[in-house]
Amino acid sequence: MININKSKIAVIGLGYVGLPLAVEFGKFFETIGFDIDKSRVKQLEDGKDLTLEVETKELIESVKLTYSSDTQDISNCNIFIITVPTPLDDSNDPDLYPLTNATETVSRFLKVNDIVIYESTVYPGATEEVCVPILEKNSGLEFNKDFFCGYSPERINPGDKEHRLKSIIKVTSGSTIESAEIIDNLYKKIILAGTYQAESIKVAEAAKVIENTQRDVNIALINELSQIFNKLDIDTESVLKAASTKWNFLKFKPGIVGGHCISVDPYYLVYKSKTLGYTPKVILSGREVNEKIGLFICNKVINLLKKNNVSIKGSKSLILGITFKENCPDIRNSKVIEIYNYLISKGVIVDLHDPHANRDEVKNKLGVNLLTTFEKYDSIILAVPHDHYKSLNFNNFKRNANSILYDVKGLLPKSDSNGRL
Repeated sequence: MININKSKIAVIGLGYVGLPLAVEFGKFFETIGFDIDKSRVKQLEDGKDLTLEVETKELIESVKLTYSSDTQDISNCNIFIITVPTPLDDSNDPDLYPLTNATETVSRFLKVNDIVIYESTVYPGATEEVCVPILEKNSGLEFNKDFFCGYSPERINPGDKEHRLKSIIKVTSGSTIESAEIIDNLYKKIILAGTYQAESIKVAEAAKVIENTQRDVNIALINELSQIFNKLDIDTESVLKAASTKWNFLKFKPGIVGGHCISVDPYYLVYKSKTLGYTPKVILSGREVNEKIGLFICNKVINLLKKNNVSIKGSKSLILGITFKENCPDIRNSKVIEIYNYLISKGVIVDLHDPHANRDEVKNKLGVNLLTTFEKYDSIILAVPHDHYKSLNFNNFKRNANSILYDVKGLLPKSDSNGRL
């Protein structure tokens, strides 16, 4: 088996998950950060991380880390860690192409005693049912005899400067007792918070996928409550503050649920469950509520405008925020674009602003030009509570006294807006 002190690590995929991992391993081990995106590799070589997860100083301190988009550069590695995205297809089923493609790449260089560790979120069983057969077929090696696998779910929270890779307990697992121990010891080198060794790869996979499923269901409950309270003319935030005085009340808030985790991971578990003959009810119900919250927001804004005798068609609206969460540049699976498109379909002229999102990425992926100069608007939707927006005087952007401000997540005091979830 591998002596971890002599390990040469390849981290496949240098996004929000892979880069922080490669940087930390690169402080202790010879590490290759591999990504098929040559521009991404060039940015990192220049000491820039556009995801803002790793500062230039941290990149420099990772003295044993190099970057590459050439597969030959990972050929001499003996530990491969795959951290590629696991998105959904148009039917909300798992799109495993990035995962299987990365596995194909690694399989070409797999050698006796090598270890392949997966961090990408998958359904329970995917590592051994989908990935291992590819590794065996292309390498000609036998699983758990010639090579070994592990699963250590990522817990990266984009934009969070408090809960970082090193300060979050890392779940680890391996395909044999010996490989599980090696993998656990490997992560212990970089994780200050410590590790938790799951009893199997499948348990570790399941633990990851339910973390975000649980959050999704809880947020869905609060989103549903907010719609009920709206009909009762009760402020949701006021209700939650009152309920939170009980010691065991869970403090979730209503909001738009997007991103690459909470709005995606539940569908992986649903997919696997359906293949076994059981269609989840609570999980899918929660997904339905959260998928429709954008439409609820749009209808609320439209009704507020009508109440103020503002004609919807031809009115001007400003949407503040396009990233999937506050204070980060990540636009993956942002649901704000659905609000934008719905208002456009109603004849509203919509401007979009975000201080953190990359203008070129928004244009290329969403087909929208981000605003640079504010005008006067009939409606303002504070969709993403970036700290940047706390200092704005929204009255400067209102067309007149009939203009409305809808504060989705309650960034501002209640009295400063016409409505919120």
